[in-house]
Amino acid sequence: MVPTESTPRRGRTLAITALVLAVAGVGLWWFGLRGGDGPRGPRFETALVDRGGITSRVTATGALSAVVTVQVGAQVTGRIAEILVDFNAPVKKGQLIARIDAQTFEAALAEAKANLSAAEANRDRAVAKAEQADKQQERLKELVDKELVSQSEYDAARSAAISARAEVAAAKSAIEQTKAAVERAQTNLGYTRILAPIDGVVLSRAIDVGQTVAASLQAPILFTITGDLKDMQVEAAVAEADIGRVEEGKHASFTVDAYPGERFDGLIKQVRNAPTTAQGVVTYVTVIGVDNAELRLKPGMTANVTFVVEQRDDVLRVPQAALRYRPPREGEGKNGGATNQGGSAPGMPGGGAAGAPGDAGVKVEGGKAPENGKKPDGRALSVLKDGQPVQVRVKTGLTDGTLTEILEVLEGELHEGDTVITGSLETQKQSSGSSSIIPTPMGPRGPGGGGRGR
Repeated sequence: MVPTESTPRRGRTLAITALVLAVAGVGLWWFGLRGGDGPRGPRFETALVDRGGITSRVTATGALSAVVTVQVGAQVTGRIAEILVDFNAPVKKGQLIARIDAQTFEAALAEAKANLSAAEANRDRAVAKAEQADKQQERLKELVDKELVSQSEYDAARSAAISARAEVAAAKSAIEQTKAAVERAQTNLGYTRILAPIDGVVLSRAIDVGQTVAASLQAPILFTITGDLKDMQVEAAVAEADIGRVEEGKHASFTVDAYPGERFDGLIKQVRNAPTTAQGVVTYVTVIGVDNAELRLKPGMTANVTFVVEQRDDVLRVPQAALRYRPPREGEGKNGGATNQGGSAPGMPGGGAAGAPGDAGVKVEGGKAPENGKKPDGRALSVLKDGQPVQVRVKTGLTDGTLTEILEVLEGELHEGDTVITGSLETQKQSSGSSSIIPTPMGPRGPGGGGRGR
């Protein structure tokens, strides 16, 4: 085939078309990176200033228990002969709940009584001897006066009378000793009867019939009896950082795992001064009285306690995140980095620490710049006005960890319904974990600056 004049012309047309398409593609790519021909404004996370209530709370963990819990033990050693109550049994004060085999103690009592009888007989014999010795002394006294007997005979009779009276005193002391032995034997015999010390309920039983209990060193625990379970308490461990805000007489509430979603109320009865230290953490026991009229709560349940420290209604409030937001400073580099041109590094005086309320990068409305490098009063908020962030300084009050009360506006203006900045979407995009950042030409940027990652 013979080439014609149209062949070179067609090649040039194809080359020009390919070039135009390439230029158009590069232009579209560049336009996409720039986000359009106009300047791309900053994008923020925001929230509204509103009015409402704020409640400050302190949380702690504790356990439920009866107000009165008594451990019943055995004061004598012996074999358990009878058990009259079991778990959960209601008991009255003085009620017989168990018996220890009493044969040994009955024999000891009989022996003590026999010793008492023998001691009384010895006393009577000593008294009789003392009376005879006294009479003998009186007769010899008359004979000595008449010089019918010698003085030595009288002295011997006098000594015998004194000795007889001493034997009487010793016999009386022996009687007292044997009486004490009888009382001790009677008491030990009484200890074989285990009685309930209070009105309440048997919480636990640690013995069985036929078991031998030894009380030589300490009283073994036989039963645990709690008082009326309609009146219970929670002993919560409050951290030392929060104990200063917990006061007696204030209300508290708690939840237990047995009744999820249900909250029980109580009253703070006592804040104990004795500290408890575990793994370097200091806590103080706080006792909360609980009405358990329905007997739904049981001793030993774990309670998650909430103390209402302070509560305020109808106050101006902002999210806590708005107080933590720090606008970027002029001169911060791409990708959220802080080049801080013309100033000190972040974290140094004049640079502003990361995470602290921003003192630069936004306009201060209605206030003056701090003089002599002094730190401004109050805390800073960034308020969106006409699409631009404006710094407002406020004095804060009560906080619940999510919302904070605004007590006073120190610089600028802040009203209900205003929009405050809580975060920067640009900063989040740059720190979202992308592996590469594509640089863009210098141009208008929002807070945070930097290129767009993809």
